[in-house]
Amino acid sequence: MSEEMLVRHCSPTLAGMKTGNMFTCTFENAENMREALRKLNCTLGKKGLRVLPLRFQNSRALIYVYRPARLSQDLQDETACRLLEERGYQFETPERCIVRLIQRIRESEEFPHEIGLFLGYPPEDVCGFIENKADACKCTGCWKVYGDVDAAQKLFAKYKKCTDIYCTMFAKGRSVERLTVAV
Repeated sequence: MSEEMLVRHCSPTLAGMKTGNMFTCTFENAENMREALRKLNCTLGKKGLRVLPLRFQNSRALIYVYRPARLSQDLQDETACRLLEERGYQFETPERCIVRLIQRIRESEEFPHEIGLFLGYPPEDVCGFIENKADACKCTGCWKVYGDVDAAQKLFAKYKKCTDIYCTMFAKGRSVERLTVAV
């Protein structure tokens, strides 16, 4: 996994603007991948970030980069709690919810739709996606919007601008550690 991929896919999370991001990358050796993730966690953990593999399959890893404090806040939302409870999640800690998410990813052919809650998507949009089978959304950007279109479009623009700036700064030699905001 390259640092360039981390910046390209996770800039809003690195900047402290977003709860989490996910991306898939290839690997040759699972143990080497785990070691790379441990090193990233040592470096970025000091800044309030965690990097976890959610799945290893066919030489591809699904990587979750998130801010635990922000995830904890997000999962306290009433709609998010109801959605997760309906899917067998327990609310002792956000980490327990991540363990359940990993189980759901491994058990299912398709992504569990509640995954948006772990990425900081508005709960009303996650519910709308689940209830409408991904149809009849008001607009599409980083996610499908069923609620506040204006707020979502502003966030989409902020995330894109952040990613553009971070990719430029990284290309000019700024390290991932220096790009990561301590929150």
